[in-house]
Amino acid sequence: MRAFMKIFLLSLAALAVPAAAQDLAPDALVKNVTLEVVDLIAKDKEIKAGGRAKLVSVIEAKVLPHFNFTAMSALAMGQNWNKSSPEQKKRLTGEFRTLLVRTYASALAAYSEQRFDFRPLRAKATDTDVTVNVRVLQSGTQPVTLDYSMEKTANGWKVYDVMVGGVSLVANYRTEFANTVRASGIDGLIKDLQTKNRSQAEKK
Repeated sequence: MRAFMKIFLLSLAALAVPAAAQDLAPDALVKNVTLEVVDLIAKDKEIKAGGRAKLVSVIEAKVLPHFNFTAMSALAMGQNWNKSSPEQKKRLTGEFRTLLVRTYASALAAYSEQRFDFRPLRAKATDTDVTVNVRVLQSGTQPVTLDYSMEKTANGWKVYDVMVGGVSLVANYRTEFANTVRASGIDGLIKDLQTKNRSQAEKK
């Protein structure tokens, strides 16, 4: 799970794009900003010095707006989503979002140079649900495939799942979430996520 999350979270940089770019095609959106963001991370002295607060603020402002966390939370919860109250759904989505922010900030501390190979988008102009394929090229090892599942919304294209090396982020969490719900209920899962988030927040 740790290796999976590291690759996925580093790949989130590909989705950090200014609001003005929301009308771009999904593949163009991903491609146009990846190198810019990777370069920013590599050159920012505060981030390289371990500026966690700046990392979190950058993630909140530039990356997360391009993910549909409600949809991701619903998919990760599976049938338990419909068993959740509106308040539980709100709390689950918030904690899941925070978990990824905190884990992403930690992963960036170990960031290394990556190269990306953007594959041609195989979709029609009228499609509203597409998959953007990217390969992460790493020296001395096989490329890692990233498949962004994206849907077109009134606010631009949003990511609702990512496949890393053929493994779904949502499916990865679905098993973990289901086991926790089975053992301690939906409120137990919320408490578990809160505990993880507090632990991440305390790390300097």
